Amino acid sequence: MNSRRLIVCADDFGFDEAINEAVEIASRDGILTCTSLMVGAPAASDAVKRAHRLGTLRVGLHVVVVDGRPLLPSERVRHLVGAAGLFETRLLRAGLRFFFNPAVRRQLAEEIRAQFEAFRLTGLVLDHVNAHKHMHLHPTIGRMIVEIGREYGAKAVRVPAEPRAVLQRVASDRGESEFGHRFWSKRLRRRVHHAGFVTNDHLLGLAWSGAMTEARFLGLIDALPDGVSEIYCHPAVKQTLALARAMPGYRSVEEFAALVSPAVRRRIVEAGVELVSYGDLAPSSERCA
Repeated sequence: MNSRRLIVCADDFGFDEAINEAVEIASRDGILTCTSLMVGAPAASDAVKRAHRLGTLRVGLHVVVVDGRPLLPSERVRHLVGAAGLFETRLLRAGLRFFFNPAVRRQLAEEIRAQFEAFRLTGLVLDHVNAHKHMHLHPTIGRMIVEIGREYGAKAVRVPAEPRAVLQRVASDRGESEFGHRFWSKRLRRRVHHAGFVTNDHLLGLAWSGAMTEARFLGLIDALPDGVSEIYCHPAVKQTLALARAMPGYRSVEEFAALVSPAVRRRIVEAGVELVSYGDLAPSSERCA
């Protein structure tokens, strides 16, 4: 087995048709191996249609419990939303409420279950699970995703642990990597392994979130450590008004260009890196057709 395997994942599938189109093209003609679906997002139906049309695209669930709109009606999750019916955008405040407020936790579990159920109804095979803004690092959300996800056939969860040494080998302008994730990533990894789920060894793209350019892809491929790495990104074929508002400063069109770059594909081949998805990490007897 190759000692270096690479998952290339696009988050926010379903948020905007410009993202959906980028995912479709990059999975068909580029290096993208999987994507994470926001089941309650405005363009989720379009995303599901594209995934079914492609047939080979691996799709996971991108659980949204902050900075978005709930899938359930606002009155059913009134402890999770504000007056506008939207989730909290202040992650620390949301995290404290998730941990200390029993009413919030009950509604959080209902919302997460509803998102798993909505994914099931798409008819797609569940490749993996992660959460918007990496909120599954929160112990309450991580536990719920594992426990509820198991009921829906989940077998893989992303652990957002970015290796500092890899970034240091690639460039000095490595951005503000969220190294505070390290403590919570270790706890999440233990929970995932204890549950019998598979996961990645490394996640790359945190420091340069929204700016995974061709040059950075090339650098990371050269410095890729042994084991299973995931590079995650937010590609789009064009910058729409909705994307500009939701992701200010993100270079999504450049990220899409990197995913379909012949130079990036050639570098992967030359480096002997195997492209995989989360579904390829499970024992063969457990893989879904």
